[in-house]
Amino acid sequence: MRTLIALLRAVNVGGTGKLPMADLRAMAEAAGFTDVRTYIQSGNLVFSSSEEMSVVRAALEQRLAAYAGKPVGILLRTADELQDVLEANPFPQAEPSKVGVLFLDAPPPSDTIETVSGKDCEELALGQREVFIHYPSGMGRTKLRLPALSGMSEGTTRNINTVAKLVKLAAE
Repeated sequence: MRTLIALLRAVNVGGTGKLPMADLRAMAEAAGFTDVRTYIQSGNLVFSSSEEMSVVRAALEQRLAAYAGKPVGILLRTADELQDVLEANPFPQAEPSKVGVLFLDAPPPSDTIETVSGKDCEELALGQREVFIHYPSGMGRTKLRLPALSGMSEGTTRNINTVAKLVKLAAE
């Protein structure tokens, strides 16, 4: 049995994708996962499973699609992988709420940083399957676009505070 973290994409963002966390927990439990917990209303799920990642993803995607009537993107990480992301933060001196981690299914292209548009004061760094972005003026004000990622499956962003909280929940 291992602890996994599912990061759902486009849940409770801008009034779309409404999914009560109680419903998400119920779906995870119905899929046979244990120690199911959620964190805040943006689709962060911590749970235990002995299944392969592909089986876990398929089980969640099936239930979420049935609930939402459309596919819901899911990014999965083990507790250790999420801990590694937290430790790899290249902007440790920045305010944690202004450091975003864009989680992806695959490594970002090596030219990701060179192809951004709308960059102002943001700083970027590539991770294993993440892009770290420091938003000194805040995430809500950025015009930053990452065209190098357009051919990849869509990702989802969490700030470092959320990543740290998920790491803590996964360790409990």
